[in-house]
Amino acid sequence: MSKVSDVPPTAQSIVVKQTGDPEQLQIISGPVPRPKAGQVLIRNRFAGVNFIDIYMRTGRYPSPAGYPLILGSEGSGTIAEIAGDNPYNFQPGEKVVWIGLGGYAEYTAVNQDKVIHLPDGVSEQDAVASHLTGMTALSLIEEAYPAKKGDVVLVHAAAGGTGLILCQLLKAEGITVIATAGGPDKCALVKEFGAAHVIDYRASSGESWSEQVKTLTGGKGVDAVFDSVGKDTWRDSIAVTKMKGTVVYFGSSSGPIPPLDLSLIREKNLKVIQPTAQHYVSTRESYTYYASKVFEKLQNGTVKIRTPSVYDWKEAAQAHKDLESRKTVGKLLLKI
Repeated sequence: MSKVSDVPPTAQSIVVKQTGDPEQLQIISGPVPRPKAGQVLIRNRFAGVNFIDIYMRTGRYPSPAGYPLILGSEGSGTIAEIAGDNPYNFQPGEKVVWIGLGGYAEYTAVNQDKVIHLPDGVSEQDAVASHLTGMTALSLIEEAYPAKKGDVVLVHAAAGGTGLILCQLLKAEGITVIATAGGPDKCALVKEFGAAHVIDYRASSGESWSEQVKTLTGGKGVDAVFDSVGKDTWRDSIAVTKMKGTVVYFGSSSGPIPPLDLSLIREKNLKVIQPTAQHYVSTRESYTYYASKVFEKLQNGTVKIRTPSVYDWKEAAQAHKDLESRKTVGKLLLKI
């Protein structure tokens, strides 16, 4: 076992003791976690804030570790300790980015196969701002719906972290992106990041977003929909998809999708999938593939990261409130 000599015996973390509102997030002090064989201990610098954190805080998704729970499914920082074998050649003090559980903390023990070295030129902030969202976007367009040049695709919540990356990746492949976002500022941003058409779903007059999609496609509908909103959009997402098209539900920011009436699918021979990005990166090989590809897209300029909204990590409750209220654009980070 190798480690940085200044690892303290205790550190702080933000814990959810029971499900509930953002005020359930509490700062506590406790022993620094001890990495088991096959893990590394990471001194976190940034943690990503994602809807899955809200789902676990509220109990919409079951906690894999029960409660009390330290939220945070991704982070970036430096290697503080290496336990057991070191097959990926990590070095104490080197900068890494990771996925797992427990990112709202000064120190997190993470399985080595879900940690990856930061390449030169990628900052800790940009790494975590693009890591899970970038891998999600790439896996969606490579596996959930293999998008191809000439397709017309609808992206909901396009001003979010994953949405902005999806727009850029799809445009780079010669795909026409129709996007939805809330408010003129968000719509302008999404247009800047690659959408050919942007629909303001908050507009109080004119056609509904679904009617506008049909107008833009000459009544044909889109080849695919990437829907991370859920309850508020799921039915019309089906309605605007063309015959033999695909609907990809990959989030539920407005609430869960109700039990699906399969007759809606049969009417147009649609394909419907509800993937989880974690399953697309479940092996070391798939994780390395997608993580490295995100780095490559950052380095060659295919993907640009909008400056994330960075909160002091002790303001995690406010970050949750802002994300839930849909006030934010791009990625939210906690600085630790």
